[in-house]
Amino acid sequence: MSRAIPWWRLILRLSLWSGLLLGSWMLSLLLLQALFGRQLERLQTVQLGRELALSIRLTELTLERYPPILINELTGLQLAVIIQPPRLPRTRGEGDSRITGLQRELCARLSHCPLVVPARRSGTSDQVWIELISPLEPVWLRAELPTVRAWPPEPTLLMVGLAGAVVITGVVYLLVEVERPLRGLERALSRVGEGSDPPAVPARGAPEVQRITSRFNAMVLRLAANRRERATMLAGIAHDLRAPITRLQFRLSMPTLNPSEKERCSSDLDALERITDQFLLYAGGGENEAVVTCPLDQWLAEVVAGYSPEQLELDLKPINAPFRPVALGRAVSNLINNAFTYGTAPIVVRLRQEQNDLQIEVWDQGEGIPADQWDRALQPFQRLDEARGEQGHCGLGLAIVNHVVERHGGTLKFQLADDAAGPAPGRFCAALCLPHNTSAQGIFKKTKYQ
Repeated sequence: MSRAIPWWRLILRLSLWSGLLLGSWMLSLLLLQALFGRQLERLQTVQLGRELALSIRLTELTLERYPPILINELTGLQLAVIIQPPRLPRTRGEGDSRITGLQRELCARLSHCPLVVPARRSGTSDQVWIELISPLEPVWLRAELPTVRAWPPEPTLLMVGLAGAVVITGVVYLLVEVERPLRGLERALSRVGEGSDPPAVPARGAPEVQRITSRFNAMVLRLAANRRERATMLAGIAHDLRAPITRLQFRLSMPTLNPSEKERCSSDLDALERITDQFLLYAGGGENEAVVTCPLDQWLAEVVAGYSPEQLELDLKPINAPFRPVALGRAVSNLINNAFTYGTAPIVVRLRQEQNDLQIEVWDQGEGIPADQWDRALQPFQRLDEARGEQGHCGLGLAIVNHVVERHGGTLKFQLADDAAGPAPGRFCAALCLPHNTSAQGIFKKTKYQ
């Protein structure tokens, strides 16, 4: 169950996200003002030019019959009868560009191009004088220039900026509160089932992500408990088998047993020993064994030294690699024993390298495992031939091999002679495919958390 978040932390997070929203809004307004402020100014100038052009045409027609003072009283236009209005110093700036734009609009809409000069500021707005065509006296029209508000911005920019701030804040929220915690959860999930238990993932981010993280941590704890129970069960089975093994050993030492009974007891003893070893190997797996780097070809020659040269042949290339010698030796021995038990001699053990991988291949001359049962053969407690159980086989041999090779970051593959790239030394092959790297960190990439 996830714990409740303290109230002060909720207030702090709410304040941070509110501050981010407000800051994004301010930044969006500044960007919009910089990008679209000139565009709004041009549109306002065009609109003002359209209105003034209409007013100028009507006023010039009216001046032919009525004096400017009467037109000013009737229309409210600011008309002045002056020869030349007082000019302000021309500046290369915002006011100058607005005057030039307004004059351009008037020239495009009127039959003549009126003179437009700046007027003295009246209040907070800039104004201009526009020369009119009058039949009797010089008349000038005073008009205000459009202004783009720096602050507060236009309502349209305010709404667009708010929408942009909401989008920015939402994206940052998804990255910080959802995507980053989920990425950490994904990394932890990829480590599940690689041998050791991954550490608990801190519950961070959005409440929904925290609930998922808490459930993941609970799942990891349950998996660890189940694995401990399985190891305890397997160890207990192996321990219980030790008792009949001891009794059989005692009976074999009695002189009253005839040779046939001794042979049967010895066969039972071998079967029990084989089952016990398989249980112990599968329960242990060799995860705690240290990794060493040594010549793999020489090590393989020592592993198979106990077999007859007529029954087992070697085809080894000199390769140095890091590995766990005891665990990998058990896997190779299991493959060789399976080949002798269920295949046909001679057995060929071949070591070769393909690009970034190295392969330990065990070939025999038998029929091998049918292709449709290869996946089933790797499952624990699976006996493809039920009669094998009478010989002390409990279906853990290939499962142990697969377990060991996975701890080395590799895979166990089966191959037929017909599928081999070149000439094959046998008919059926079980191959340990391991990543080849000169460092232990490279070959044990998948098990670095063990």
